[in-house]
Amino acid sequence: MIDEPKRTNQDLNKITLSVSGMTCASCVAHVEEAIQSLPGVKRVVVNLATGKVAVEFDPRQTTIAAMRESVSEIGYDVVLNIANLHITGMTCASCVANIQKAVSELPGVASVTVNLSLESGRVEYTPEVTSIAQIRKTIEELGYGATERAEGQELLDREREARQKEIRRQLINMLITWPVGMIIMVGTFQPYWILPEIIPAWMNNKVFLFFLTTPIVFGPGRQFFVYSWNGLKRGITDMNLLYATGIGAAYLIAVINTFWPEAGFGGKEATFYEAAALLTAFIILGRYLEAVTRGRASEAIRRLMKLQPKRARVVRNGAEIDVPAEEVVVDDLILVRPGEAIPVDGLVLEGYSAVDQSMITGESIPVEKRAGDEVIGGTMNKTGAFKFKATRVGRDTALAQIIKLVEEAQTTKAPIQKIADRVAGHFILGVHLLSLLVFFFWFFIGFNLWFVPESRLILTPYLLSGLGVFGFSLLISVTVLVISCPCAVGLATPSAIMAGSGKGAEYGILFKGADAMETTARVQVVIFDKTGTLTRGEPSVTDVLSLETGQEDRVLQLAAIAEKSSEHPLGEAIVRGAAARDLEVKEPQTFAAIPGHGVESQFDGRSILLGNRKLMADRKIELAGLVTQAERLEHEGKTVMFVALDGRAGGIVAVADTLKETSARAVAELHKMGLQVAMITGDNKRTAEAIARQVGIDRVLAEVLPEDKANEVKKLQAEGFKVAMVGDGINDAPALAQADAGIALGSGTDVAKETGHVILIKDDLLDVVAAIQIGRQTLRLIKQNLGWAFGYNTVTIPIGAGLLYPATAQIVSPELAALLMATSSLSVTLNTLRMRGYVPPVRRSPTPAPVKPGPTVMQKEPSRV
Repeated sequence: MIDEPKRTNQDLNKITLSVSGMTCASCVAHVEEAIQSLPGVKRVVVNLATGKVAVEFDPRQTTIAAMRESVSEIGYDVVLNIANLHITGMTCASCVANIQKAVSELPGVASVTVNLSLESGRVEYTPEVTSIAQIRKTIEELGYGATERAEGQELLDREREARQKEIRRQLINMLITWPVGMIIMVGTFQPYWILPEIIPAWMNNKVFLFFLTTPIVFGPGRQFFVYSWNGLKRGITDMNLLYATGIGAAYLIAVINTFWPEAGFGGKEATFYEAAALLTAFIILGRYLEAVTRGRASEAIRRLMKLQPKRARVVRNGAEIDVPAEEVVVDDLILVRPGEAIPVDGLVLEGYSAVDQSMITGESIPVEKRAGDEVIGGTMNKTGAFKFKATRVGRDTALAQIIKLVEEAQTTKAPIQKIADRVAGHFILGVHLLSLLVFFFWFFIGFNLWFVPESRLILTPYLLSGLGVFGFSLLISVTVLVISCPCAVGLATPSAIMAGSGKGAEYGILFKGADAMETTARVQVVIFDKTGTLTRGEPSVTDVLSLETGQEDRVLQLAAIAEKSSEHPLGEAIVRGAAARDLEVKEPQTFAAIPGHGVESQFDGRSILLGNRKLMADRKIELAGLVTQAERLEHEGKTVMFVALDGRAGGIVAVADTLKETSARAVAELHKMGLQVAMITGDNKRTAEAIARQVGIDRVLAEVLPEDKANEVKKLQAEGFKVAMVGDGINDAPALAQADAGIALGSGTDVAKETGHVILIKDDLLDVVAAIQIGRQTLRLIKQNLGWAFGYNTVTIPIGAGLLYPATAQIVSPELAALLMATSSLSVTLNTLRMRGYVPPVRRSPTPAPVKPGPTVMQKEPSRV
């Protein structure tokens, strides 16, 4: 017996499909179920707000075409990229068959159509699995030529096209339903108020109203019946079934009472044609507004996609050629002129310019670029021209990685969404059962107890005196079906997550998932690694003191000359410090390092000694008034070096790893938000305490070895805190992974390789604050949306079920129920759209907050080796 080989994660493909036609949370559940039922599918996550479906599957067991078919069977459409190719070299039908067979076998291809006479090919595919370059290569390997047609290059946003098509469709439906629906309403109410004087009586004729209503129900309203039937064939109920039931019941009662008034459904006066017409009109209005606003909510990701350059000017064999950006390969030499977009990531070889990187990093000021600097694809060259070597192309560029991360974040589910999903998953069935219970209650009990002839529909003069027990009970049960709105529940979380992740991307803040965003919003303690995070990560000169007034530059110059030949980091810092003050640093005649103490050099026949107190004591050099100053500087965590010339003390040079400009303000802002701030470092207690004192850190963990940082995070978590760890993403990887929210700082262009849940492109600590503020605002939106969605259903369903009828003798009409239902889902979407104008508070005001003093130092026992 041969065991089947185990499937590993490496065997699985991960793709993101776009699905159109989803309108509510039950649609999400049905699409997930349809794809999950296919063999080889391991994981499916559907996001209603974005219309995206993330799928992990084994390509040996299922295909994208199978997924598309399964989704289509339940009434939805998978939107794929389309490549229109010009294919040369085909001579007969077998050529067509060969190309179609070879291309269709590629894992990301859903369909292929090749036309011999037009020399064309149309391929529907998923670019995450199979690129257009792979499709072309496959055709070329068969001996044919393949180039992308110009029009195909322009159709870059298939999702937007599908959304626009849906908007146009519902707009046309609205232009039909609303004018005709208003005529039907006027005709229905012709006998009331002053209408008999201005509206002819024939407009109230039931047969006339029947001929007006029927085209609405079976025209624009047909979509709800079709979707419902497609779902029912697979045993699925969704929001469309609620609509179809409501519209169908109102229309059917009206038809029966028009042509068979003695059937027992209320007679000729109980014809609810206006209910069927306006119910359809309000639902279509809701669909139209949802399509429009949902498109706006995803603008952030579309703006990123638009940044992707289309063309590149490449130097090959000494000649400049213009090629599609996707055909650029690593190590290509690329020329960029003023005003052009940089096509791919790379390294500047020659030239100088200022580049606008705001669209990627959020930096408002153009960044200078010269030989040796990195450039990012999608950014805009402003002034000069330069040549650069391509280092990352295609899906490896920073922009492509950012888009992928944002899309992945939008196709994950936050923990808070689990409650909403559980409710929404059973909502439709629950509402149908509830409407049946409501029908039976009013049929057997309520009608006999409370019905009065003066009964009317809310906000109408429409008396229900002629309505029998069956018609009355059915009307209320239909209203319950229509007034319930799982759309709002289903949109509440994913729409907010989509808006939050897009807003983060605007500021160079990338959340790796919805769970990362929620966790970031809930953190209570933020731990900063010291070196390279709070500080610059390299020593620099902080203080220069001289025994002779006004000779500080001379002291620094002598120290730099002594260290000119040194390779020690402190020596290099002194030389840099002298250069920064424009001091001339010449080569010494002799140089000698004194390990553990300092250096000694000869310059112009004079002896320069630079080192610590022990070196000065060994050489019998009197430090006089410098000791007190040295102790003060050492207390501040700085490394002090004494400078002596020809055996006499001259002054002090102090060196330290200096704080970044925004460190103190970032800590102060976190304090203002009610968060505790800790610092973790391998430095000694005194240095750690000095740094903490400067920025206002609450809690210091000193002398912690790199491998122990994760354990310190665990200890804080054991105390019940939600912990965020901020580090460089490489040395701090274990601690970032252990933290509830690992925040990798200053990732630059290589965002994909970072460990951590949140990735900050810039090396700016204020982005840590901004990330938490965006997370909190997103979580606030989610709670508001869920509160409104659940609150709406909690209040309106009982009212729709006739709760107020015994006291008011009024019930909600199906068309008013449709208006309320549309308002509910629209209000959730509009509330989410407020995120478009949101600016994190830390990015609004440049004024630094006051620094909070007083660290609590927690020193770890150094490990015994």
